[in-house]
Amino acid sequence: MPRRRLLRTALLLLLLGGAGVAIGAWYFFGGSPPGTASIDSAGSAVPTTAATDGSSATSGPLTIDGTWSVDTSIGSFTDFSNSWAGFRVDEVLDNIGSSTAIGRTPGVSGTLTLSGQTLSATQITVDLTSITSDRPRRDGPIQQTLETFQFPTATFTLTQPIELQSVPAEGATYAVTATGDLTIHGVTRPVDFALEARLVNGVIVIVGQTPFNFSDFGMSPPRAPVVLSVDDHGIIELQLFFTRS
Repeated sequence: MPRRRLLRTALLLLLLGGAGVAIGAWYFFGGSPPGTASIDSAGSAVPTTAATDGSSATSGPLTIDGTWSVDTSIGSFTDFSNSWAGFRVDEVLDNIGSSTAIGRTPGVSGTLTLSGQTLSATQITVDLTSITSDRPRRDGPIQQTLETFQFPTATFTLTQPIELQSVPAEGATYAVTATGDLTIHGVTRPVDFALEARLVNGVIVIVGQTPFNFSDFGMSPPRAPVVLSVDDHGIIELQLFFTRS
């Protein structure tokens, strides 16, 4: 009897241990990730600072031409209603199954230049050292993969002007492709960002994404306990608000 009781106790401990691992894995890596950015939800975060005809309540008619800068004062990072950039990668977790890892940062700066219906220049810089995940235990492996101690920033520079269908008008949405050079981990590669842009209350709102492979930028996918596999590919995504400089 003592031997059987000991075996039962050992089996119970193993089962409880397995359950503990599964619960811990869910706590650190499971749950539903935030959704991708949408032009409608981003636009709703812009305060009412201009009339619907595009004229400022304090400074008269809004002038589209000129340089616009990323505005980090709109919205909040706690609900991703602000300017941010990040990534989304699928993974498989032990005892959980398929999941999606996301990492985002509000550390974004940059400008765009408009002249009529032509967007002639864009330069965006992202602070990779401030990227955080929807699950904190991912943060260390993410920083190690990006080697942010050596490559703390990523940049995107437009290499071809973007021709809009018309001069930006209040409330109109424009679907465009931004072709440029993306630099991550010290490697620069040409990419195409699929973007949506809208002028909302005197603010240019832009959301978009582009696919990427870790290997294209000299990196391997992040690894962590209970993670069985991570795709070598994912998407880079962004949500940006621009106001006149």
